[in-house]
Amino acid sequence: MTRLEWLCRYLLDENPRYADVGIPEGTPLQRELFRSLMNVRPPGEVSPEFLRLQDEELQQQLEEKGTVEIDREGVVEWQGDITRLRVDAIVNAANSSLLGCFVPMHRCIDNAIHSAGGVQLREACYRMMQGEEEPTGSARITPGFNLPARYVIHTVGPIVTTPRPLSHQEVQLASCYRSCLELSDRNGLHSIAFCCISTGEFRFPSDLACGIAVESVRKWLSSHPGTSLRTILFNTFKDIDHALYQDALAKG
Repeated sequence: MTRLEWLCRYLLDENPRYADVGIPEGTPLQRELFRSLMNVRPPGEVSPEFLRLQDEELQQQLEEKGTVEIDREGVVEWQGDITRLRVDAIVNAANSSLLGCFVPMHRCIDNAIHSAGGVQLREACYRMMQGEEEPTGSARITPGFNLPARYVIHTVGPIVTTPRPLSHQEVQLASCYRSCLELSDRNGLHSIAFCCISTGEFRFPSDLACGIAVESVRKWLSSHPGTSLRTILFNTFKDIDHALYQDALAKG
């Protein structure tokens, strides 16, 4: 039995609902099943053997896709997969439970980060939250586990249900950025990579969100000249977000 087959079998055997699920042939399909099972798995302890093999598998996947070092200081923009960044902290646009996305293979950043971090990340969030809900605009920090980033900073952005965000939601989004920066500074971090908070499933318009992000970071930096942070990165994953951040940064 291969490592991936063993990991899939372990997760399938945990839940009797999956008794009829078979393990497909081939690494790509087995990796999809493994990630899907991780996505739907509730927090809870696993065996040391599972953790050892899971970490080996996730580190191999990371080696295959490669890590990215950011050697620039200041406020910069980079387009790519945030789970490849070797920085002190990456920011996760989380839901209020901070437990990650439970939809198998979902394309949201929350799912991607928890999938790359391993089951330890959901467990750490669960122990930290103890069933509480994280307020919109605030942030919490956990280790990064199998991510190249040392830490994950989880922040809850506003959910937009109207044609345009309400004024208090703009304030909440700005608070997300400030909360992440404050948390980074208190922990003596030197680099942080922001995702596009609230612009995906939470439907905050990218044009407005980019402006709020850049303005919030610049205002915070101007009022914290002694901060430990040296690199603040805006990570984008779409051409439209890339262009918007480039435009917002150029206006400064």
